[in-house]
Amino acid sequence: MKVNLKRVNEAYHYEAFTEDKIKVDIDANSAIGGEGKGTRPMELVLMGVGGCASIDLGLILKKQKQVLLDYSVEITAERNDNTAKNFKSINLHFNLFGKLDDSKVERAIDLTLTKYCSVVLSLNKEIKVTSSYTIK
Repeated sequence: MKVNLKRVNEAYHYEAFTEDKIKVDIDANSAIGGEGKGTRPMELVLMGVGGCASIDLGLILKKQKQVLLDYSVEITAERNDNTAKNFKSINLHFNLFGKLDDSKVERAIDLTLTKYCSVVLSLNKEIKVTSSYTIK
């Protein structure tokens, strides 16, 4: 796996490219000179957590023969009050649509966050990752 990042301007706007040439714009917070031309790096981390967890959860529910009609996840985080402002905690709230078995959903979420999601498993162990869900 490899990505390339290049500077776009003299402020903090960068373009990141995957090996498949998919581009992501990255920028800093406006409080330090960002211009709103891209996603901030810590937002990208949360997007990675949500994307990875979503893919794994979908795969597990499919293996459990659960019919997922629609899906969304809201990822919220609290940051530490230190120099790095690293994450203190991350919560994923899964909104699941379909006739789903609660016990299977709970098991699928547990497996996703403790065994399969490589992004969550790559986070510092000091970050408290929690989850909740709603079936509609």
